[in-house]
Order: sequence, then structure tokens, then C-alpha cells
Amino acid sequence: MQKEALADLYRKHHEKGSRYGYLYCGGARSPYLREWIGKGKKVLDLGCRDGTLTQEYAFGNEVIGVDIDKKALEMAEKRLGIGTLWLDLNKEWPFEPESFDVIVACEILEHLFFMEPFLGKVYGTLRKGGLFIGSVPNAFRVRNRLKFLMGNEFETDPTHVRQLSFSRLNGVLGSLFSKVEIVPIEGKVLPFLPVSKRIPRKVGRLFAKDLLWQAKK
Repeated sequence: MQKEALADLYRKHHEKGSRYGYLYCGGARSPYLREWIGKGKKVLDLGCRDGTLTQEYAFGNEVIGVDIDKKALEMAEKRLGIGTLWLDLNKEWPFEPESFDVIVACEILEHLFFMEPFLGKVYGTLRKGGLFIGSVPNAFRVRNRLKFLMGNEFETDPTHVRQLSFSRLNGVLGSLFSKVEIVPIEGKVLPFLPVSKRIPRKVGRLFAKDLLWQAKK
């Protein structure tokens, strides 16, 4: 698909789903991102959309935001005053080796056709000791497995091209990075028992809506 057509597709998808100003899992990822990134870093934010999540860690850092949705990038620039780049991450990667302290890719991997080459580019663009931070929907959580068991589709987002499990995610990140931590985010074990830091992670990753990671080069 041509870049302009892909950009138009995502703009319409974001508008139809009221995704501007929206955060998947609310702000549950924000405290982790602020803590892991810290201050004084050069940050590449892949899939920044309109900057709603980016604003949680932009202050005190030099941030460049990337997205395929041009309207979203204009909103991010207005919201945060950051530099932005309009890119199709399936094809384009104009970044110098070892040029960023942190690369963020929240809710991006499930949209990419060629995940392993993308991860290799991320690794090469990070400085030594740098962090790759991101998140993906927890596609194989118990709720989705039950939907599948009942003969129902569990993936309804037409822009997703892959589904990732905890083990698959841990494997692909661990093949490149020296240290990987994956945190289950949001969801409920029982109606009255949400996934949280108090829940063992082995249990949480069965029920969590999202899987958030930090991987160190």
C-alpha cells in the first residue's frame, strides 16, 4: 500500500474509533514510562499518534515523534512542541546508528508486517545501555481464549496484522537485548480482583489486557 493511502487509512481508523486523545488501558502505562525513561534523554517515540501518551515523559527530554497519521502528528506538535517525522515504519528508517538513549514503541509491533527486521533496526539505533520500551495487546489472555473456544473472533482491530503472546514477545526481545522485563497491565483476574503489582506476574500475564516491556541493550 502506498504511503499516502496508508496514512489516510489510519486517519480514518483513528477518527472513526475516537482514538485521538485516547489511551489504551487508560494511564496504567504512564508511571512505568516516566520511571524507566527519566530525564535528560534523547527519545524516539514510534507511533506517537497525537502525543497523548508522549506527554507523560516529554518534559525534560528531547523527543522526536513518529507516526503514519499526519493529522495525529500535527496534533502532537501543537500539544507538545516536539519534532515529528511522517514515516511508514514498514519501509522507512532514516535514523543513524546509536543515536537515541530510549526508543518507545507502544502498541506498534502488532501493526508491522516485518517485526524481526524492525527490532534489529531499533537495536542498532539505540546507544549502548539504551532502553527499548513498548507494549502490545495481550492477544492470548484468558478472555480471548474463551472467545475463540466459543467460536468468536477475538481480534477486531483491522489494522492489526499479528498477535503476540507473552512467550513470543519474551523470545524475540530476549534474542537481541541483554535484559528484558515484561509487565502485565490492566485487566481482571476476577470481577473484584484487577491485575496489579500485587498479583504474581505469571498470573497477571494470563489475564492482563496489555504487555508492557523494557529491554536494555
